[in-house]
Amino acid sequence: MRLDLLLGELPGLAEALAAVDAFDQALAGGLLRPQPAQAAGLAALADAVAASPLADRVAEAAGKAAAGVADEEHLTALAAARTALLGAVHDALLARVDEATGRTRDDAEAFVPGETPSPNLLTAARAWLCDLARAGWRGMDHELVSAAAPVVSALLSDPALRRPALLLDGFAAELAASCPGRTLDRIPLRRWADLWTRGMLLTRPGALTAPAATPVSGRLLPLGVDVHEHATAVQAQVHAVLEPADGGPSRLVRASVSAPKPDTVVGAGLWQLLRPHLSLLAAAGDGRAVELTGMPVTGEGDLLWSDEHARPGEQTDVFATARVALPAVTGGPAAPLDRHPARIAEPVLVEGYTVERDGEALVLASAAGRLTVDASRVPAASPLTAQAVAASGACIGLLRWDCGEFRLQPLAVRTTVRNKAASVQAGAWAGGTSDKNAAKAEKAAADAVAALHERAGRLLRR
Repeated sequence: MRLDLLLGELPGLAEALAAVDAFDQALAGGLLRPQPAQAAGLAALADAVAASPLADRVAEAAGKAAAGVADEEHLTALAAARTALLGAVHDALLARVDEATGRTRDDAEAFVPGETPSPNLLTAARAWLCDLARAGWRGMDHELVSAAAPVVSALLSDPALRRPALLLDGFAAELAASCPGRTLDRIPLRRWADLWTRGMLLTRPGALTAPAATPVSGRLLPLGVDVHEHATAVQAQVHAVLEPADGGPSRLVRASVSAPKPDTVVGAGLWQLLRPHLSLLAAAGDGRAVELTGMPVTGEGDLLWSDEHARPGEQTDVFATARVALPAVTGGPAAPLDRHPARIAEPVLVEGYTVERDGEALVLASAAGRLTVDASRVPAASPLTAQAVAASGACIGLLRWDCGEFRLQPLAVRTTVRNKAASVQAGAWAGGTSDKNAAKAEKAAADAVAALHERAGRLLRR
């Protein structure tokens, strides 16, 4: 991999992000009575898309917002402009990754709007988001934030609206925990603007479309497991290479399994909740291929996992897979609303480096360049630690873009234990573990889940 290409400047990147930041600052103060500095931020966003098809609508929206008279359509246009800018940043960064890795990528499929379920509910959701934008993060209070509750409750009752419902539910919970806004010392400007923007666009007519999926057969070669943990949910996302049975080019795919969780279940206990999907996770943890037959896969490369379409394959070596398959693999496109720098997570293999420390951070240094390790993303439910990364000589990880630079999230490392080469993987405990502390955490999690099931059963019987 050409690490030197990841370190170079991208033309226009700083200017695009500066325009996004200016709008986010304007949103923080609220658009009901904008001040001159906020008007300048709105104008900066309009100027950034002046050469695009959005130019006229965004210029009008920025003017209306600066005058404090923006309606829903104007706020939607501003949200679309912000999304377009971050989408352009995403595309430029991904093109640089493809250049550095020599990777080819499928062309994005055409976006076909679908039917709009429960349009009145989505209109109510947008109305709340518009009220939020007028008040701003500094002006929000418990009364404004709590107004989302009936809307979210109604959205959750419709399975077709689960995606915007969960987004708004989580967003409202974050805001409620930070109310009143005027007392905040620090505001997560980019994050809250991201959530607001995504909510405005996801609730637009035609935005909620299920991705088209086609059946695929072949051999799945797992590369590693990325664990996403929340207080009430956990997800394990397996990144892998798919070798189609028809002899077509290998492609990067993802397979995700999720489960609700109590906030008391943490660490290695998370795997207890995900065990119903053991065929996928055990294969990733044990270094085993999976034979797929008719497994649905979307155009973006997401496998819609079903155990009935999978059976265990032969033992494989994850580093041999990465060394042989990754250079020739084809990447998938991103869905239109998923084009955001934070969504970049490209599997790569890095070898021939030495590990250096830069303060508390680890850096993989080689003649080609330096790559910072994002050790904070390594799951606690794993034998993979910063110490294992520091002692490694090869690393499979997800290349991400964060804090203005590319960083590597380790999924697996090759190190030396007692003079023998050994692999340490983030998903090694998915199928079980002999580690004493991890085994205790799993038992505690199993007991907690059993107790919750028993209590839930009692409530239902009553």
